[in-house]
Amino acid sequence: YCLGLFTNSAESEPTKESSGDQPVVLVSSTTTSNGGSASSTPKFSEELRVASQLRKFTFIDLKLATRNFRPESLLGEGGFGCVFKGWIEENGTAPVKPGTGLTVAVKTLNIDGLQGHKEWLAEVDYLGNLLHPNLVKLVGYCIEDDHRLLVYEFMPRGSLENHLFRKGSLPLPWSIRMKIALGAAKGLAFLHEEAERPVIYRDFKTSNILLDADYNAKLSDFGLAKDGPEGDKTHVSTRVMGTYGYAAPEYVMTGMW
Repeated sequence: YCLGLFTNSAESEPTKESSGDQPVVLVSSTTTSNGGSASSTPKFSEELRVASQLRKFTFIDLKLATRNFRPESLLGEGGFGCVFKGWIEENGTAPVKPGTGLTVAVKTLNIDGLQGHKEWLAEVDYLGNLLHPNLVKLVGYCIEDDHRLLVYEFMPRGSLENHLFRKGSLPLPWSIRMKIALGAAKGLAFLHEEAERPVIYRDFKTSNILLDADYNAKLSDFGLAKDGPEGDKTHVSTRVMGTYGYAAPEYVMTGMW
């Protein structure tokens, strides 16, 4: 899935990732995806439950910030679309010269892709209202005509998946592995037990664990996230979604969290 696309380490050139590890619906083919983007900006703006700290970008802002989405700025691509490196003002939305201001990762929604507007909304809704050291920070968003973009803090060491499986990567020391595991666990614990409304993450895998310069782990990609049970509810029933091999067996069998 898309936030697993932050594939560059700080020391390497941008590398395209294949889209083979994208989320799938694990039930029959009669269940449709949440895909489908829309062209009417006012209509879908009403669906946003956006936290006030998010910045609202124009499409031209992000086009210029990523140097016209040029190939040299590409960090990766997958089912959602492409992710580009960009530079914006420290406290604003205007593009700035590469290497200055705030470095960000800009994720674009491919309107013909497998992931759609509802996943984009979920990402804005959850990450726009959840702040924790072990969750990737959503800086802002753009919703303009057919364009759907998300702007995140840039994670210079990319995904854990690349460090573990990319050809030529040096093995991570066990101390770093334990630091990453602890950070990811803290992120999940926050979502399950500390957030104002519990969150079911539903796509916990190495490509969605991003690393900052000091190997601090941050969970990314909340397109499949869902509100967890509250009050006297013991579970949430939902259609089974996730990535093959990363969903709990009891969830696949019962559809209940």
